[in-house]
Amino acid sequence: MFRGIDEVDWASLRHAYGSAEDVPGLLRGLASADPAERQSALDGMYGTVHHEGGVYDSTLACVPFLLALAGREEVRDRAEVVELLVSIGGIDGADDLAASARDALRARADLFERLVEDADPGVRRAAPGALVRFLGQPARVLALLRERITVERDDRVLLALTESLGLFARRYARTDEAHATGAVRLLTELSGPPHGPGLRLAALGQLAWCAQDRLPADLVPTVVRLLRDRSGQRAGAGHPYDCPGPDTLAGRLRRLRPSDEEGARLLRTVHSALGSRVSDRVALLCGQLTSPHPLDRCNGVWMSAGLFREWRTGHAEPVTLIGNQLGAEEGRLHDAAVAVLVELFALAAPAADHLHTLVTYRPELRIRHGERGAPALGGPLKALAGAGDARAVPVLAEVLAGPVVPHDLGLVVPHLGGAAVPLAPALRRRLARVPLDAPDTPERAVPLLVALAALGDVEATPAVLRLLRGMPDGPRRHEAVTAAALHALGVLGSAAREAIPDLRGLLRTDSAVAAADALWSVTGDADAVLPVLLRELSGTGGGHRRHAAAVLGRLGPAARPALPGLREMAASGDAWARTTAACAVWRTAGEPERFLPVLRSAWVEHPRTRRTIAECVFALGPAGAPLHDVLRAELAAPRRHRSASGGHGIREDLALLRMCREALAGQGRP
Repeated sequence: MFRGIDEVDWASLRHAYGSAEDVPGLLRGLASADPAERQSALDGMYGTVHHEGGVYDSTLACVPFLLALAGREEVRDRAEVVELLVSIGGIDGADDLAASARDALRARADLFERLVEDADPGVRRAAPGALVRFLGQPARVLALLRERITVERDDRVLLALTESLGLFARRYARTDEAHATGAVRLLTELSGPPHGPGLRLAALGQLAWCAQDRLPADLVPTVVRLLRDRSGQRAGAGHPYDCPGPDTLAGRLRRLRPSDEEGARLLRTVHSALGSRVSDRVALLCGQLTSPHPLDRCNGVWMSAGLFREWRTGHAEPVTLIGNQLGAEEGRLHDAAVAVLVELFALAAPAADHLHTLVTYRPELRIRHGERGAPALGGPLKALAGAGDARAVPVLAEVLAGPVVPHDLGLVVPHLGGAAVPLAPALRRRLARVPLDAPDTPERAVPLLVALAALGDVEATPAVLRLLRGMPDGPRRHEAVTAAALHALGVLGSAAREAIPDLRGLLRTDSAVAAADALWSVTGDADAVLPVLLRELSGTGGGHRRHAAAVLGRLGPAARPALPGLREMAASGDAWARTTAACAVWRTAGEPERFLPVLRSAWVEHPRTRRTIAECVFALGPAGAPLHDVLRAELAAPRRHRSASGGHGIREDLALLRMCREALAGQGRP
């Protein structure tokens, strides 16, 4: 297996972390009799020579030895070696090294022909994908897949063969239509009786990817029925639906993972293939979330999160059904429902009654005690407050009055708006007791500052100033605390006049821009802040320059001396800097015609800038009309503007939509 391995100059080859001289040990570890050593070696291969899907010169040098390992029956875990080879050679259109790796695998594709008949079912599951990718003879590949489907008896291998048929059909749809059509025809046969529900689900998922015209008219009811039939068979065979385990972080993580990975993959394939057919996907989710089988519902909860993160419509009914899972006895299902609801914020409103019941009658869920670190706000209470439900306020008040108060409690207060004003005295008292020089001062102070700023609590000024004045100097001076304190003072405006000397003193520090921003809000004195902002605008720090441009925009006409620098910044640099500067010029001197192309281009090409642009239009009031069409189009768009950002993307998208609506309503602000 390792003939010639010592003749390779591994020290001269590279992987993700430098010299590849450790690679021979990893390759030999893959052939070890010790399972732990084999797993460690496999982890090492993915972590170095194939780190994050990369192909290095050492990766290419490994291919012959990996092929030799895959072909030796005495080697354990050969299926994982085949999967590694598929991953190495499976990326089309990559660089020269990746192309060379594919060529090396194609030259030995005869090995994968043998492996589809291997005695090890794990190898038989991994081999069909390699066969489709590396054997460049479509007629031969299709014949082998058809033959194996006929004789195979292992259900999991049959699913892998079905998925490989779908890959084959997509791969040859343009270059060999006849054989691609043959694969589609075979998938169509597999999607109907007398085949079992799991195999039929797999075939329907692949047809949804490559031949939607072959799908049944009643696709969603068919998929839901097959899913329940499959789950009924699994339940009859004694598959466990949950593993309660200890209430530890590791235990919770285990519960959050679906224990029916196969079922999750089958339904995830259907959802992914349906793509923008949101109404069908919502109907499918509702079928999953009303299944009599807890694992189906658990998988449905997780898949709904994917839909909510990408699409702005169709969430009300699935969210209601997710709320229904909060009473489930199965820990896995309950934890999944809570985890998804936490990231939905206002979208979680249809589940608010269930969340309120949970935090009312199960007070132990109000605070989550981790194995390490400070206690955190419990998921149900966090979700209820994030939804903006005023019923969270008295519960939060009870937590604030208790012996243990989570550091992150203040972060949910802004979602509650004016309903949370009764919490201000307790939040203020806690801020006044935050130690000034403790290691966890930022974790304790910042959420409280965020909360009090959101409430506009003018009586918090002394406690905020205590932090600014009392924190010890240092190389970083608790930047997060300073920034949050300055923001809070800026929100309080003229009510924080006692902070003016402190703000002036900070104009000569690294927090100069934030201090100038707050000082302008408190005093409206442009002469005091303009020199600082001009200095930072001409500096080299990208973040400081962008922040300075944003504050100059708030000054309006008083920032005219900065116009040359702002115009220069709007014409060069990164998209976010150009956008901020263009907005500042518009607010300072008008000139929308000159910079509208910049803003329109940034809106389309750089979604992260949309909030900045919408805030500018909002601040301009009626003068922002030249971009109202962009805002209307955004409100009408069905897809979230940053759908790849997870739960944070939902929060940012909801904030963008709210800002667009307010800007179009003409409620400008200074």
